[in-house]
Formats: sequence, structure tokens, C-alpha cells
Amino acid sequence: MNGNHYSNPLPLAQALIRCHSVTPASSSSALDVLERVLQTLGFLTWRVPFPRAGPPEVDNLYARLGTKGRNFCFAGHVDVVPPGQGWTVDPFAATVVNSHLFGRGAVDMKGAVACFVAAVSRILGRQKKIPGSVSFLITGDEEGVALHGTRMVLSWLYERKEQLDACLVGEPSNPHFVGEMIKIGRRGSLNAQLKVFGLQGHVAYPDLADNPIDRLLSMLMALRSSPIDSGSTHFQPSTLTLSNIDVGNSSPNIIPAEAQAAFNIRFNDRQTGERLERWIQSCCDSIGGRYSLKYIISGEPFLTAPGPLTHIVHQAVHRVTGHTPVLSTSGGTSDARFIQTVCPVVEFGLVGQTMHKKDESTSLTDLEALTEIYQHVLEGYFANPPALP
Repeated sequence: MNGNHYSNPLPLAQALIRCHSVTPASSSSALDVLERVLQTLGFLTWRVPFPRAGPPEVDNLYARLGTKGRNFCFAGHVDVVPPGQGWTVDPFAATVVNSHLFGRGAVDMKGAVACFVAAVSRILGRQKKIPGSVSFLITGDEEGVALHGTRMVLSWLYERKEQLDACLVGEPSNPHFVGEMIKIGRRGSLNAQLKVFGLQGHVAYPDLADNPIDRLLSMLMALRSSPIDSGSTHFQPSTLTLSNIDVGNSSPNIIPAEAQAAFNIRFNDRQTGERLERWIQSCCDSIGGRYSLKYIISGEPFLTAPGPLTHIVHQAVHRVTGHTPVLSTSGGTSDARFIQTVCPVVEFGLVGQTMHKKDESTSLTDLEALTEIYQHVLEGYFANPPALP
């Protein structure tokens, strides 16, 4: 085994980007590339596929180096969003231009996967053995509905009595520069579909109809009339954002029979999805009339309180970059929401400015810095592993 062979993250990042693993297409080709590298480094690997309603099935990878001691897990994904239009380079060619690696997934998050592999490779190249266990949990279902990826693999690990003691997720956590931010939690997310029912009629005779638009607007005003809360120690205030209003009416002379709106609430740890559902219903009931509500809660808020794991990552970031990173819970959801149920988890990766955009890219300097940070995280963790809770 030659750990140094994969100590440069660039070739693996390029190989992963060249795999067209666009959700919901299969991510098997990218996982094949990663699995071969990890096996070369001495990892035992398991492919953990799960069927879904339509083809293809979701492919996932779990790999572990070592069988004893604490198990430090790196979690991430190799599925990517569609490239879209307007690229100045081939989004799947993994081209290096002006010391930047371009490609869909360079930032989110094939680059970070390659950096963690390189970090492990460097440690193995120097000391041949890690005093504990290191594992990878890599899914092909993060950018989609996330029903058959990390959450299912965690259940599979539980059935095998496989324990994760700490986890680092390689999502692009830094807004502007590497070393700026560590994610120690995430807000919850609730999507609601509100449909208000009325009575269709002629606009010239509103007294003979029941206009659902009026009541829909009143309900939305009731929901937005005051802040949901003022935030908490580690979370910003909860926010309600309208995403759609639709009456499906193409005629200027008709009062429609129904009107609907969609909105999202990103909520902090002062709220729960269930509590917000009751609040939404109460606001709508205060207006009255017939309506229906449908909810999808994609995640509850969670927090990895500042402690041993956050301290290790914080120290590693400061040592490599000289920056003092902010501990944040901002942004959207990630698979960390599933992992936090089994072990402490933090997120740290590349700069997210270009993720999901045309010409997604990361500098080679950032790839190197992230690799060094991951190396120091591993060394710090195994030098003084946190006590079990």
C-alpha cells in the first residue's frame, strides 16, 4: 500500500467530475472510481444500493479502514445537479484554467471527497497506520429527495452494529474563503401548500361569488404579520418565504373557484415542524372559510454544541489558514441532519460561491488547504479522541 500515491487531491477530483453522476441518474461510475482508490489504500468497502420508485436504484458506498478504536467518518455525496447552460468550459471535462479546477461538482462536493482521500493518503504515507478507524459514507442521493441515501445507509450500519463516533461532512461551508465558517448545525425546513376554496362567478357580480384570492391574501398576511421568533443563541430568527401564488385563471372576467400558495419556513431550535403546523393552521382558521394544507418537513433543526469535535476542526482550520472560523447554522439543509442522530457532526468544505452555478470551480490552492485541514482534523482527533457522551 502506498499512501502517497493519492496524496494530491486534483487527479481524483478530476476523475470524479468526469463521471456524469447527475441526479437522479446513477452515481455508480463515480462510486466505482472512489471505491478502487479506497481499496488501494487498504479500506474495506461495501456498496449499499437501495431501490426507489423509478430506475435507476440509488447507489451508496461505505468504506472503513481499521476495525478497532474510534470511528471517524467523512460523509458526502458524488451526485450533482444538472450543469445548466452558459458554461465557458465543458462541465464534465474537469478542466484546469488559471489554477482553478472547473466542473460540475468541483465544489459541491467531489472536490472535498478527493481532499479527504488525499488527507488519509498523506497520513498513511508517513505513519502507515491510523490509531483508530476512518470511514467514508458517500451517497448518490443528496441532491435529490435524499430518501435512499445517507439515511438508509445509517439504518444499514445500525443493523450491522457499526458505530460512528464523529463525523465531518464536506459540504461547501465557506461563503467567501476557506477558513471562514464551520457549520455546527442546520435550520429545519418546512414546505407548505395552502389551497383556499371559494365559489366561481362573474367579476361584475362579486356578491354572487366567493373570491378565494381575498381570503388567501388575508391568510398570507396573517402568517407574515409578525416575526415567527427572534432567534436563539446559535440560530438566526425563523423565516417564512413565499415561493408561489397561483389561481390558474386565464380569464379577466372570472372570479376563480380556488387559489393556492406555497411557502417555506426555515426554522431554528425554538420551533419544531409540528408546532409550526399548528401555528399555520391557527393563522388560517382566524380568517375562516374552506381551505386545505399540505406539509413536507425535510428536516428538523439540530445543533452540535461547541465541544471537542468543533474545537478540533476549529484548531485545524486556524492552523492551516490563520483564520478564526465562525461557528454557524446558516444555509439550507444537508445530510448532516440524518447523521446528527447517531454522532456529533460538523460541516466544513470548500467555498460555495459557484456551487450549482455555471462554471462551478475551486482554486487548486483551496484544494490543497482543505486537504491539509482534513489531515490536521484526523491527527487531532486520534491524538486526543473525545470521551464518549
